[in-house]
Amino acid sequence: MKTIDKADEAQLLATIDRWIEREVAPRVKEFDHADKWPAEIVEQMKELGLFGATISPEYGGLGLPATTYAEIVMRISSVWMAITGIFNSHLMLALAVEKFGTPRQKERWLPKFATGEIRGGLALTEPDAGTDLQSIRMVAKRDGNDGYVINGTKTWISNGIEGHCFAMLVKTDPEANPRHTGMSLFITPKGPGFTVGRKLEKLGYKSIDSGELVFEDYRIPADHLIGEVEGQGFAQVAGGLELGRINVAARGVGIAEGALRLATSYSQMRKTFGKPICEHQAIQLKLGEMATRARAARLLTLDAAAIFDRGERCDMEAGMAKYFSSEAALENSIESMRIHGAYGYSKEYDIERLYRDAPLTCIGEGTNEMQRIIIARQLVKRNPIA
Repeated sequence: MKTIDKADEAQLLATIDRWIEREVAPRVKEFDHADKWPAEIVEQMKELGLFGATISPEYGGLGLPATTYAEIVMRISSVWMAITGIFNSHLMLALAVEKFGTPRQKERWLPKFATGEIRGGLALTEPDAGTDLQSIRMVAKRDGNDGYVINGTKTWISNGIEGHCFAMLVKTDPEANPRHTGMSLFITPKGPGFTVGRKLEKLGYKSIDSGELVFEDYRIPADHLIGEVEGQGFAQVAGGLELGRINVAARGVGIAEGALRLATSYSQMRKTFGKPICEHQAIQLKLGEMATRARAARLLTLDAAAIFDRGERCDMEAGMAKYFSSEAALENSIESMRIHGAYGYSKEYDIERLYRDAPLTCIGEGTNEMQRIIIARQLVKRNPIA
């Protein structure tokens, strides 16, 4: 079970808060409006150790528990959600290697992941396969005894352009039945046969690059298969999605809390009919609902993170946190925009960015429709009738 001393946690979070205030908040509009890769901020995140946040200290990481990591993501996301994706997608790659890789793979890759020298992400989605991962078509075929040849396309891959290396889910046995037994996960650094097709334009979630990755006769050594046995890829990915969903939940909490903070502040400054709008009952009703949603989302997320830290299965709890927090982000951002009135529609005000970023949390790491199905199935499984 991962833990952290309360004093160390408080010091770390205070450092993150100062960084957000001094370095992130003053420049977020510059990067977001231009959809510009925030190179300077990425370097600062490397110095803060964020690329090794959840990696074990044995390999140079901070070894943070999920509860502390979620708190960091919440705080950053309340100002600018997009940059949390730069290190979270990377940490999903690291988690796959640390949890399922061979000792040699861990020693080779994790120290460089922890420092951010090598950065990347998790490559799952394809043009015809999103939430239904068993429908992927990318194939890795044996090339003798010492390697594989990979062909296919991945899309909507975070860090796809600026990243260096990815955990790639492919089919090693396309004819396998059940389908998930024919899937494997590989460490795939950029090289010959691996090209970036294009940068994908998005409504929000700016500055982090979402790329299309194309593989044409991409050759890779056999020791890049994560683990030692083919056919374990789907289970390996499913194991990592719990932390991924906790992360997305934390992003939702950050947006919900950020939208509430902006609305609370603006409602005290803006006056109509001779008094601040926070004194009007209609606005008070909105603020009360927003505050309750944000608080509930926070508690659900921290609950799921605590269960994860104990090493217990938490797919239901992570699904609940991800579902509720992302919907809270969506609802709070639009209510805050309404409280801001016309100014909420202006790019001069921060609420419009939160409003554009919020919808992604309802889609990423599995749609909210799928989360509700997971919750229901686990609920029935955990409560069988006598």
